[in-house]
Amino acid sequence: MSTDSLRSRVWIASSFVIALILQAAPWPGVLDDFRPTWVVLIVLYWVLALPHRVNIGTALIVGLVWDLMLGSTLGVRGFMLAILCYIVALNFQVLRNLSLWQQAVLVALLTLMGKLIEFWAEYLVAPIEFDPHRLSAIALNFLLWPWLFLFMRRMRRKLSIR
Repeated sequence: MSTDSLRSRVWIASSFVIALILQAAPWPGVLDDFRPTWVVLIVLYWVLALPHRVNIGTALIVGLVWDLMLGSTLGVRGFMLAILCYIVALNFQVLRNLSLWQQAVLVALLTLMGKLIEFWAEYLVAPIEFDPHRLSAIALNFLLWPWLFLFMRRMRRKLSIR
């Protein structure tokens, strides 16, 4: 394994770890509903940028780690991330050619779909109620996507990650 390949793997894995830490970081009670889904944003970025390196299997593993970290039903977030990853990987060439704001709209729609899949999967296991306040994070994902995309692309190019 070359040093470039090792560096690429370490950087990608580090971005997932940072996203998981940001996802678990406590927020003030009032703002907790506005917490962006960092893990979804990072997985979507890597699938869009490097679909040959980050794929459905990677998304499933990251989602399982996310479930373990939260202590929730195992596989719910892995299933959700795998579906979102599949949709993006299936259309990555088209999505790459969209403007950043068009991508942000699609990321918001994918986040909405992910939240609904997450609710549906949890509802099958336990009688939970739908909390519409959790959907407010979609707006923040929409606003964060262009900045996160530009930052991650700059880092990927600076570090020559391919």
